This record gives sequence, C-alpha cells and structure tokens, in this order.
Amino acid sequence: MRQKYPILTAYTTYTFRMQQPIAQTPAWTSNQRILFRFFVAWFLLYVFLNPNGILPGVDDVFNFYIAPFHRLISWIGRHILHLAKPITVFTNGSGDTTYDYVTLLFLSFTAILTCVIWTLLDRRRTSYTILFYWLTTILRYYLGITLLTYGFTKVFKMQFPSPGPNTLLEPYGDASPMGLAWTFMGYSNGYNLFTGFAEIISGGLLFFRRTTAIGAFLAFIVSANIMAMNYCFDIPVKLLSTTMVLMSLFLLNDNIRRLFNLFFRKGTARLSIVPRPPMRSKPLRITLVVIKSLLVIYAFLGSAWLSLEARKEYGDNAPHSQLYGIYNTRSFFYDKDTLAPLQTDTVRWKQLVIEGSPTYAYAVIKMMNDSANGFYAKTDTVQHLLTITDYRDSTKKWRLHYNYPFTDSLVLWGTRFRGQRKDSIRIAMARFPLNNFRLNSRGFNWINEYPYGR
Repeated sequence: MRQKYPILTAYTTYTFRMQQPIAQTPAWTSNQRILFRFFVAWFLLYVFLNPNGILPGVDDVFNFYIAPFHRLISWIGRHILHLAKPITVFTNGSGDTTYDYVTLLFLSFTAILTCVIWTLLDRRRTSYTILFYWLTTILRYYLGITLLTYGFTKVFKMQFPSPGPNTLLEPYGDASPMGLAWTFMGYSNGYNLFTGFAEIISGGLLFFRRTTAIGAFLAFIVSANIMAMNYCFDIPVKLLSTTMVLMSLFLLNDNIRRLFNLFFRKGTARLSIVPRPPMRSKPLRITLVVIKSLLVIYAFLGSAWLSLEARKEYGDNAPHSQLYGIYNTRSFFYDKDTLAPLQTDTVRWKQLVIEGSPTYAYAVIKMMNDSANGFYAKTDTVQHLLTITDYRDSTKKWRLHYNYPFTDSLVLWGTRFRGQRKDSIRIAMARFPLNNFRLNSRGFNWINEYPYGR
C-alpha cells in the first residue's frame, strides 16, 4: 500500500533508531583521496590564518605570526598580481578586503600545490581514516565555537542593536543595504533570540560525534541564511560565511545522500558517525575526555562571558552618553545675531543627534538644507561641557556648555572654533521623544484587522 505521508513516515522511523557507527569503506576512490588532500590543506590553512580567538592566548600567538604574512600578501599583490593599489588595509570589521581575497587566492594555490605534491609522494595509500577523523574534529570545534560566538552576540543583542536616533531619522533611501539589514535585525529582540539560539544549538551539537550529523545539518541551514544575507545585503563577511557553509557540507559528507533519501525518497536513514581511532591506553582516553569536557565548557562559558562583558560597551544595554537623543533647534544665536530658519542658511543647525557611550560618543549635525555631518562628541558631566570635533580637522570644533532648563529642553552656549577664528554661539533646543517614531511605538499586536504596512 502506498504511503500517504512518506516524509513523515521516514522521519518517524528515524527518530526511533539510535545513530550507530557505520564502517568506513576500506579503500577510497582516487577522486576521494585527491579531494581530501586538497581540503586538508585548504581548511587547515584557513583555520591557521583565521582563528576565532575564543581560546586563551590564541590572539597573542596569531598577532606574532600574522605580521610577516601581511607583508607576504602585500608583496604578492604588488609584484605578482600587479594590483593598481598596494595592500595596506587588512582584515578589520570587514572580512572582504582586498587582502582577504588575495589571501583566499594564496590559500587555494597553496592547497592545490600541496595536493599535487602529496598525491605524487603518497600514491599507494588507499584511505585516510585517522586523518579524516582529526580533520573533522578540528572543523567541528572551529565551526562550533564560531557559531557560539555569533549566537551569544545575538542573544545578548550586541551584533544588531536597536535603531539609534540617527538611524530613526535617516530615510530608507539613504540607508546602505547593510544598514537596512542591521535596522531590520536590530528592531526585533525576539528575532535576535531565535537566530541566536539556532546558532548556539547547532554549534553545541557539533562538539559531540554522535550529534555531528544533525549539528552540521542545522549549521548548514543557519550558515546558508547568514551567507544569503551577506551576499544579498552587501555585508562584508561573505568569505567567512561561505567557508562556514563549506565546512558544514564537509562535516555532513556522505550523510548528505542519506538525508536526501530520508526526506525525498520514502526511505529510512541511519546517519553515519565518523569512527574514533582505537586508543588502547586508558589514561590517554581519560585525558582526552577531560580535555574535551573542559574545552566544551570553556567554549560555552567563554563565549557567554565575552558577550556579557561586551554589553558594557556595546548593544542595547550599554550606557548611553548623557546627552543621547535627538534635539530640534528652537532658536539659534550666532555672534549676537539671531539666525532665522531659512533653508539657504549654511550656519544654523536644524537638528543635533548624539549617540554612543560615555567613553565614545559621536554627534550628527543636520543643517537647514538637510545636509548632515558626523563629529566626535565628548561630554564632561562635571563641568557640563560638550565638545564636538570634526572627524577630519581637529581645529574645527564647538566647545559648548549645556544645561537642561526643562526635561524636554537643552540649551547650548559657547564657542565655535575654525582655525584661528572664534565665534560665539547660543542654541535653544527641544528634545524629540524617540517613542514618537512609529517603529518604536507600534509594537506587537495579536489582532490586526487590516495589514499595518506603513
């Protein structure tokens, strides 16, 4: 009799079968051996040059050997690739710099060269069972820790903070694709929790051999979503997210076929487990179990602790600058003259926006013609002094005292510096409540008689 719900039946059958190790084929095909050699070289070089930094001391070691590698990649860009501009910018907030792409080229070339030499020197070997186990172990922990790190930054809502005052004022059309994605993700606490826990769960499952298959499957889905956002919204983490997808697929290996049969061919699936090499020494087995347990605990607690510490400076729960908010100009006095609110005026402010933390704040001044410029902002809460400095020219700045005559008002007075010139200034401003924005006030509604798409 034909099954009415083959996928459901197959899944139900699978859930009642415990995973059991499936013996590896004694002899690999020549294509399998060649591809494996390439991936060993490529993945190990990638992990070596892109450590995720969660383990203690990793960053110090990385900083020691990465400096000469920077010089090597710069030399390759100049003398071999003949790039139009020298490579002077290295991996930062962007992982898609020219340096990163040249590094990717270097990795691929080195992996191919290693594969060719390895194949010539090791043609008689029929399989790499033990090396395959250790490579998958390295990738499981690397990908798992990376997912934990990203997951906790979402759970504690630091990667995507809520839209700030300047973002709320910015028209959609002026936002970058990445800025639009950040606003979309930052708006919802719930969606951050959903995506964050998805990354934490998939990363945690990768730490154990018996759950590697389901962990890699979830990691592939999570990483593919990250990769899609990065490509579709021009977010400069394309190379890392693509590598995470490749690592997930590699960890799935022959389970890809089994999962396909499970969901689409009415069959059952017994997912394979990478066999652990035999270890006759009991002390060695105990030592490895202890090391693994400590590493897993440290990965979870370390990722969570780093995120909690970072909350003091980043994210929604970080302290704001005292003057944080949006202020609309009511009156503007410049050198004892009152400036009328004319759209042609190039001196009068229309709005002042202050964001950031007490240790690092910045201001955006919007002029009467709606042009806007960003500045450093430093607040002295003892002397009630606000200093606004031009990003490009520190001789251009405002040194202003401030006062709150009313809870919704701000008065600024002091001096504007332009080189050797000094001008007196006094501004009366009104604070604009952030809850007046529909994005902040609409909230969640169970019942919607009509779509509320404004």
